[in-house]
Amino acid sequence: MKLKELILNYSNRHASKWLVLGIDLFIIVVNFFLAYIVRFGIVLNFDIAELGYRLPIIVLMAAISFLLVGSYKGVVRHTGMKDAYNLFLAVTILFTMSGILMVFSRLGVIPELLNIPISILCVFYLLNIITLTLSRLVFKYGYQSIKSRLGQASRILIYGAGDSGLITQAAVTNDSKKSITVVGFIDDNPQKIGKTINGITVFNPDVITEKFIAKNNIKEVIVSMPQISKKRLSKISDRFLKLRVKLRIVPAVEDWIDGRLEASQIKQIQIEDLLERNPISLENQNIKRELEGKVILITGAAGSIGSEIVRQASYYNYKHLVLVDQAESPLYDLQQELLRKGTTNFTPIVADIRDYHRTEAIFEKYKPNMVFHAAAYKHVPLMEANPCEALKINVLGTRSVANLASKYNVGKFVFVSTDKAVNPTNVMGATKRVAEMYIKCLQKTSKTKFITTRFGNVLGSNGSVIPLFKKQIERGGPLTVTHKDVTRFFMTIPEASQLVIEAGTMGNGGEIFIFDMGESVKIFDLAKKMIRLSGLQYPDDIDIEITGLRPGEKLYEELLADTENTLPTYHKKIMISRLADHNSENLKEKIDDLSILNLINQDHLIVSKIKEIVPEYISNNSTFESIDKENEKSKPLVQVN
Repeated sequence: MKLKELILNYSNRHASKWLVLGIDLFIIVVNFFLAYIVRFGIVLNFDIAELGYRLPIIVLMAAISFLLVGSYKGVVRHTGMKDAYNLFLAVTILFTMSGILMVFSRLGVIPELLNIPISILCVFYLLNIITLTLSRLVFKYGYQSIKSRLGQASRILIYGAGDSGLITQAAVTNDSKKSITVVGFIDDNPQKIGKTINGITVFNPDVITEKFIAKNNIKEVIVSMPQISKKRLSKISDRFLKLRVKLRIVPAVEDWIDGRLEASQIKQIQIEDLLERNPISLENQNIKRELEGKVILITGAAGSIGSEIVRQASYYNYKHLVLVDQAESPLYDLQQELLRKGTTNFTPIVADIRDYHRTEAIFEKYKPNMVFHAAAYKHVPLMEANPCEALKINVLGTRSVANLASKYNVGKFVFVSTDKAVNPTNVMGATKRVAEMYIKCLQKTSKTKFITTRFGNVLGSNGSVIPLFKKQIERGGPLTVTHKDVTRFFMTIPEASQLVIEAGTMGNGGEIFIFDMGESVKIFDLAKKMIRLSGLQYPDDIDIEITGLRPGEKLYEELLADTENTLPTYHKKIMISRLADHNSENLKEKIDDLSILNLINQDHLIVSKIKEIVPEYISNNSTFESIDKENEKSKPLVQVN
């Protein structure tokens, strides 16, 4: 084995605590002797025999002090303030015990030989504090120096020279798994620029150029500003990703483990961190009051939104959760997750909401007080090719669950809809729009309060664009974007799920709740940013391929239809859409017709009927555009006199 590998191998081992205790006791012996030299001079003008008599007693008391405090148990290479305090406490106990011996000796209780002069004890005390602490620091920084020189340490910058930056520096330099050297801090505070903190220079962001990065061999930048806005974080990431360095971010303080930051918690920046919108803050007290003591039924409980509704609801004092989904494996995974958390008052049920009798048996047995209906088919191109299935789940399935909620006097029914239901251009969005209209009509005759939530794309959900891009990057590209100008609204899964629950608390029935989702995001720009976050460059490393709009896809999404308007709520980020009323009986008859058409599996007839129910449904890039053309031809001509 080479010398370098041998040194690195031994440097990764931890010193025995008994070895540390032995070294500390050796330092105590040396310090006791030095205290005599300081007191009596270098000529050793004191009784050596007296020193030899007192020394074993001092060593014994020192050993007792160290054992009581446990100062020898700390990992020396990670010495911190707590370890320094433990040494100070142990030395103080030793000084106190020595003082007591001196007093007892002068009183004649114990031999005169143990009457150590107070001047020697004071010098001995100070020497112990200085040398024991210094020995730890010498070992710590010596270890770090060796690791830095021999272990090819990763050289980093920390963005943020405040308290969080200092804590981050301590966390990364004390990480036993990696060898990291902090080259400098970055901060735009003029009072800090040019100064040093812990011997590390604070740089102005403007001096961090490509030349600076190359000269100092910087591998990554850690953003250590837990309260940073997404807009500022996005700007910082754009700048440093162009310099071809990795970016990591320190989590929020409340997410630190037991209030302490560990190096393992500093994660690579994800695209979710950079979307320039502030998260919604919800009225948790209202949710607490609404869910307390309730039996809550959640359909689609194993899906992206449904499972997060389950997680959010599980934090409250509910009576029982009934989790319904036809997907066996994801439902099992959710069950195991809840059990690991210690949640037991729930029942997972494998069932299909299209099966009316099976679903009714669930309502009859558990008698839910609230229903969150998240079960749906949501993939636009797939549903465009399978209108019958979209109709079965999104319309007829919703009708069954809503009818049962009304029949069994459920207090509130919260329906999870989509922005694609607004001026729909595809089967999926149109079927969700029909479902919205149906439960709106049902509200007129039912004691149940029917509430709809409508929001855009959800980050990280099954089949969404971000997981797709991640897989494509792993394969080496290219990333596929349907159109260079296509835009989408985005929100996180927890936000979407909290919104659904919040709607259940504030709704009085008949409303559609719309979330202020901020600015829409250009998918092409999103793809470029994800490539840079992966440490690659567009188009040199990974290209982006424009594939053309998929069947039924829009260039941009809307949250409000042309005929709708909004009213404010007590939460500034949540609005209520006011829908025009529909003829309930007429709508129910048309949905009954859809049920019959579904039996004969006639896609064009089904879509044609849906267009009759939803006049604003105009197909885009779809085989069903022919229906729109036929409808246009059949319109009577308007004569102008």
